[in-house]
Amino acid sequence: MNVLVIYATIEGQTGKIARFVSEELEKLGHTAVLIDANEPSEISFEQVDAVILAAPVHERRHPQNFEALLSAHAADLATKRVFFLSISLNAAFPEGMEEAGEYVTEMKMRTGLDPEREMLVGGAIRIDQYDYFAMQVLQHVVLRDKDYKPGEGRNEFTDWDALSSNLAEFLA
Repeated sequence: MNVLVIYATIEGQTGKIARFVSEELEKLGHTAVLIDANEPSEISFEQVDAVILAAPVHERRHPQNFEALLSAHAADLATKRVFFLSISLNAAFPEGMEEAGEYVTEMKMRTGLDPEREMLVGGAIRIDQYDYFAMQVLQHVVLRDKDYKPGEGRNEFTDWDALSSNLAEFLA
């Protein structure tokens, strides 16, 4: 099966996830073409059997350039099997899953995307990249009431095993 993996990344975790997806596809015997939505290029949907889309959430929405790409290619995407991965910190915590799902619903309303499968994927915290203001927003807005203290313990929340099994199910 020929699979396009189109992703947008802001801090790097979604790029890491997209590369993992590409490697998993190849392990399963599929051909993967990785496309970074942040680097403008011509996208061909010819001879493509499925599309995996991955984008992070920042400030309650997926990147505008990623959503614009989905809107521009809506007709092509409507003819393919599509698996959408929405990466956010809310998806890392049970109490954040409902809100993480709302991000996807809002994105689908803006773009018209109707994926066959969706997955809410926990993202990562890049403490070394944040200034004081960003750390305050992280602690008091993003991670509010969640059982996590930045600087302590794990900073990556992606469940790689769940992602791998969801990919295999989508491609079966």
